[in-house]
Order: sequence, then C-alpha cells, then structure tokens
Amino acid sequence: MSRGDELKEYRAKRKLSRSGEPAGGEPAPGARRFVIQRHDASSPHFDFRLQVGSVLASWAVPKGPSTDPREKRLAVRTEDHPLDYAGFEGRIPPGEYGAGTVIVWDEGEYENRTGEDDDAPVPMDEALEDGHVVVELKGHKLTGSFALTRTGDDDDDDGERWILVKLDDEGADARRKPAKTQPESVLSGRVNEDLEQ
Repeated sequence: MSRGDELKEYRAKRKLSRSGEPAGGEPAPGARRFVIQRHDASSPHFDFRLQVGSVLASWAVPKGPSTDPREKRLAVRTEDHPLDYAGFEGRIPPGEYGAGTVIVWDEGEYENRTGEDDDAPVPMDEALEDGHVVVELKGHKLTGSFALTRTGDDDDDDGERWILVKLDDEGADARRKPAKTQPESVLSGRVNEDLEQ
C-alpha cells in the first residue's frame, strides 16, 4: 500500500486547508515515535498514536491512559494519521471534522514488546492485524509497557473496540492519575482551554 493510500481515509474526512491539520510528511528514519494528544472535541478524549511504518496508527481513548494495571480503558481504533500530526497543536474550526482543540499531552519513543517471550518481537503491522500490541513507552508522563487488545467491532460502525491496559512494571502506579492531574502539553505547557479563541 502506498503512502497516499494509507492516508486516504484521513484526507477524505478533512478539509486540510481549513482545519490547519498536517497533510503528511516523510517518515523519520529508524524512529518509533508515539504521541498522545488531548483532544477537546464534541466528546473530549485522548488520541493514542504509534508510528507504524509511514503512518501513526491511532486510537481514541475517552478516559485517557491509566498508570494503574487494574484499570482497562476503552480505545476505539480510528483512521491512520500522518507522521507530522505528532507535533500538531491547535484549534480545528467549528464545522470541520474533529472540531475542537488539540494539544500534545505526551510524546516520545517506544519499543515494540509484542510477543517478545518468543525471542523476537512480532512486527507492528502483524501485531495490529492480529489485534494485540505491547509497547514500552519512553515518554514524559508515561513510561513502561502498555498493552492494546482488540475486543471487537463497534456496534455503530465507528471503529474497532480495543482495550488499553498498563502492565505491572516500574512505570505502574495506582495512585497517579495523570490524565486528570497533568492536563498540560509537554511541548508548549498550554492546556486545551488556552486554544479556545
């Protein structure tokens, strides 16, 4: 599949000249980036994105990620996004798809840990297809391993339902509530409300 085809759904949903969102950039060689964006749209949520090849595989997480391994968070798979979306902060105008404010809540690099007990990790594209992904995040707010597991299709055809869970490692902390207590951008220090103008 060509890069243009991978982003076809993303581009079809948006008028990029009006929304100000990125159209798509070149992949960074060898990097495995992740980004979590806080998106204050009609339904506020967090967008969890992993670089897989030349796109960002994406999930909407309504309650945001948790550092408590006992908490399962719904994650709805959305369309792939371009790599340069990882640095996008701004206000998508009313009337546009995803209208609302977006900040970069956390970002960094990740390591693929899917199926590592069997010697080598399962390639990310295969892990996504199989419906189970384990990644170790090296972020500002989140560290350690998280698992994403597909549980089925959404009844309303809005996307596949997955579950996001923190694994019990050194990054786990049941007392922390970063999605509630750390609302600011790791890039600009702004919160979503700062962009509502």
